[in-house]
Amino acid sequence: MVAARLQREAAAGTGPVRQVGPTARGERNGTEAMRLGVLTGGGDCPGLNAAIRAVVRKATVTFDDDIVGFRNGWHGVVEDDAIPLDVARCRGILPRGGTILGTSRVNPFKVAGGVDRALATLERRGIDGVVAIGGEGTLSVARRLAETGVPVVGIPKTIDNDVNGTDFTIGFNTAVQVAVEAIDRLHTTAESHDRIMVCEVMGRHVGWVALYSGLAAGAAIVLVPEEPFDLPVVAKHLGRRHEKGRFASIVVVAEGAKPRAGTLELPPPEIDEFDHERLGGIGAIVARELEQLTQLECRFTILGHVLRGGTPTAFDRILATRFGIAAVDAIHDRAFGDMVGLQGSTIERLSLAEATGELKRLDSGLLDDVARIFLD
Repeated sequence: MVAARLQREAAAGTGPVRQVGPTARGERNGTEAMRLGVLTGGGDCPGLNAAIRAVVRKATVTFDDDIVGFRNGWHGVVEDDAIPLDVARCRGILPRGGTILGTSRVNPFKVAGGVDRALATLERRGIDGVVAIGGEGTLSVARRLAETGVPVVGIPKTIDNDVNGTDFTIGFNTAVQVAVEAIDRLHTTAESHDRIMVCEVMGRHVGWVALYSGLAAGAAIVLVPEEPFDLPVVAKHLGRRHEKGRFASIVVVAEGAKPRAGTLELPPPEIDEFDHERLGGIGAIVARELEQLTQLECRFTILGHVLRGGTPTAFDRILATRFGIAAVDAIHDRAFGDMVGLQGSTIERLSLAEATGELKRLDSGLLDDVARIFLD
């Protein structure tokens, strides 16, 4: 801890004499040292540990900051559950999936007294800035807390890639790579049996994972939430493919894809504790219906949480590292209420309000100009 080190230096006469205590701060590179908190919220994904590591390294090495990690997202802030973080504790976590801090979907605004308890935790610990690593839910909480005066900066992560203001979020690249490897394997078994293989991937409201993995793996059809699908039309297209002698068709479907109104009746969805539809299973329904419509053998695979787990790709490790460094710089610039994002090849800042105002959906240009050419 910074305070303990300053006490030792002062006692030994080897360092500058400074006030020591909860509000004591050093200075390096012309910037006052701070006490920072970092958390990971929402669903886990590969690259979170890389971001934590980067925050800790940048903050301690460049600014001599003191860092604590709040456990299990905003839950740790509400319940004052945190652990100290330093460079030594973060060694070896760069290639590890998941998050050493744990995560949850707890929202302080939906917990009795949650906001007041969170503010009390930050005050009691003397936190000068919070780095919140999360998706739309976690960052929306960060935005609302920033509006109350909490010094918070956001880092976007989600395999769905649906956060505005950034071309890519942490975890998306790894999820696509895992999906592509699985679809590549489905191709060979489909070719051996003249089958249609339906592969369901994550994507509650947007189809970024479905479209990117489908394009990269040479799928015949991609079904995404942005465009309701018509299975009879899909079936005719697949039938024509096989009539021409093609012995395999891959259909990639996002878990949140929906049929065009009046074309297919779906069972009523279950609702979870966060008022979200409990998704999963659309792939099985699509496969069953396509088999009846085409009279071709269909099989389905649900990748599900396998997309969230495992080792992050090099791209996600680098992206997370750049985000972590940029977030600490933003805190020291007092750019509270901002999120860092990748725009082109540079890391930029934008307001959390802009980032969470609406989901980043697939644009019609990408669907029309690229997908319709190669998905056949």
